[in-house]
Amino acid sequence: MIAKLSGRLDETGDDWAIVDVQGVGYLVHCSTKTLMALGEVGESCTVHTDLQVSENDMRLLGFAESAERDWFRLLTQVQGVGSKVALAILSALSTGELRDACAGGDAAMVARAQGVGPKLAGRIVNELKDKAGALPGAGIAGVAGVSVPKGGASMDAVSALENLGFKPAIAAQAVARAQAELGEDAAESELIRVALKRAAG
Repeated sequence: MIAKLSGRLDETGDDWAIVDVQGVGYLVHCSTKTLMALGEVGESCTVHTDLQVSENDMRLLGFAESAERDWFRLLTQVQGVGSKVALAILSALSTGELRDACAGGDAAMVARAQGVGPKLAGRIVNELKDKAGALPGAGIAGVAGVSVPKGGASMDAVSALENLGFKPAIAAQAVARAQAELGEDAAESELIRVALKRAAG
């Protein structure tokens, strides 16, 4: 899977950009915020990516930072949220605003995004409120002095604990503690091992 592209910004549109990587042009669909962050056409740029494959389509989604990609993946797990809606939400809200909206149950803020009605916004907030604490920059309620999990390894570790039956908030807290103990560069397997001990204890 293509996880990151570094090259020259070749062309941009309303919701897409072409990144030239050593003569190969990659079409990436982006939020408005990412397009603004990529800079001017002709300049070098780096974009974090997520490849989505369906029966009729294959598309590369681009993000200015990994935190935005993490939120995109979370959003598209919610029923009724496809890649276009997720990008619309990330165009309307920063990752910090989205995190706060989910953690605080503020569906009205999410509904500011184009194509997101009150019902869908409510579903997004309800399904993601417990997972907001596991994302970069988010606080974890009731856990004083715990640094927050960052990046993909921590999100995968949280998902692994949830799959083992732990509640999302417990899983997020356990992974946060594990990351504080092991450091930000800890491998996913180590995070899961230590977080399991913290969650069970």
